[in-house]
Amino acid sequence: MKNTSVIVYHPVYPDSLCHHLFIFRESSIIKMKRLYLVEPVVALYAFSSFLIYPLVQQYIYRRLWQQLTNTTYPISSNSSRCVPSNSSSNHTDFHKEVQKQASLFSTYSELLSTIPSLIVTLLLVAYSDRGGRKITIVMPLIGSLIYGSTFLMVSFFELNIYLLIGSSFLSSLFGGLGTFLGGCFAYIADLCKNERQRTLRMAGVDMMIGLLSGVAAISTGYFLRAAGFNWPFLTSVLCQSLTLLYAIFILEETVKAPDDGVILDESRRRSALKYMVCAVYQTFSGLSSKCKVLLALMMFIFTSFSFAYVGGISLVTLYELNEPLCWNEVLIGYGSALSTTVFLTSFAGVSVLTYCRVPQLLIVLLGIMSVALGMILLSFAKTTVLMFIVRIPMLLSIMPFPVLRSMMSKNISKSEQGALFACLSFLESLTNNVSSGVFNSVYAATVSWYPGFVFVLAAGLCLIPLSALGVVALIGTDVSTEIRRAETFSSGEAITAEDDQENQPLLS
Repeated sequence: MKNTSVIVYHPVYPDSLCHHLFIFRESSIIKMKRLYLVEPVVALYAFSSFLIYPLVQQYIYRRLWQQLTNTTYPISSNSSRCVPSNSSSNHTDFHKEVQKQASLFSTYSELLSTIPSLIVTLLLVAYSDRGGRKITIVMPLIGSLIYGSTFLMVSFFELNIYLLIGSSFLSSLFGGLGTFLGGCFAYIADLCKNERQRTLRMAGVDMMIGLLSGVAAISTGYFLRAAGFNWPFLTSVLCQSLTLLYAIFILEETVKAPDDGVILDESRRRSALKYMVCAVYQTFSGLSSKCKVLLALMMFIFTSFSFAYVGGISLVTLYELNEPLCWNEVLIGYGSALSTTVFLTSFAGVSVLTYCRVPQLLIVLLGIMSVALGMILLSFAKTTVLMFIVRIPMLLSIMPFPVLRSMMSKNISKSEQGALFACLSFLESLTNNVSSGVFNSVYAATVSWYPGFVFVLAAGLCLIPLSALGVVALIGTDVSTEIRRAETFSSGEAITAEDDQENQPLLS
């Protein structure tokens, strides 16, 4: 921002300090109107996204049904769309074929958008250590707005559904959910002064996602039945526009750029580009060997758990649409809303367990076991009541994510949080996209003989992060002490015995 000079003439004493020169910074004026509060952005983004996420698979499913069967999609006010078993129609074969094609459609869409989204995530979130956090928040919001607008146009004008794959690719050029969350978590890490505050606030962000997404999900079924697909898509686009305006004009930046001119010279530009590309490597190259091992193990736990959890959860809607459940849009909305309550219950779990000084590794362990148990029960769910009941064991399934983020964040200096979350968001986005593609492919291959096989697979894969978690428990997580001592030495803060106790090995 440039400085603005205002010359004020005193009306009574023109000769006394004849010209008063006041230097006002435009940034100071704007700063009074801006907030260091990223939670509203997360809340609006979650609501607008989950307002259409449950509808995406249903819309594709219905369009593919019309194309493959040349019949209108069966809509019923009952809880199930399945025809009686003694019916002479070919509905069962139609369901299997549409299930397969819908699964493959999701696979193509995910894989095509993976690479650009990963590259943008890695570059933008790492560069946010110098260029500011807001760019990592604003860019994905623009991409999400493009994606939602395309869905609205395809639905309203009944365009070719494969345009949605192109829209997915285009929106990925602006980043994705990983870019957005990476920027938000780095933003929070900039503001938090201690580990407990960081853990609770990151868990609060996850809770905010679940709470608003649950409200959106439970309303989609009624919204769809009352107004069709167009109005939910339009509402989502309007919410995304509001979110973008808040992020640009109200959200304050936490990383302040050097005030040495608006236009950077050539050397500064080269330095910024080099940092954007090499930030992650420079961050990890300066760590001790033990710190590198622990960070690698915690990232492995994070990504392997995310692979199993996201891969299994991504197939729940298709599983509910298939026989013998054959849920309609209202039941799918209730199911999605109940599933998103895990964010709220997981936040409550993290808060209570942290208050009771339960070791963080045990919190992660409880979350992983919650997912494994829920997936096993989900694979055998064949009735509507049981489908609702199996979600109860998974109420703590989100706990490992904020706790692991906080554990990794405390081992990195505050000036390199962007590089850490860039790497973490990159791995998370890669894992989520690959897991969706893998699980969709497995589901397409096994839906004809055992649709619940993918959930058994997800439960089995939870053994991998559990094994790595045992190794971390044996090693201990005390590598952050030297980093914190270096940071607190200049600020005069003290490292408490409580913090040191938290970092001791869980098993000895």
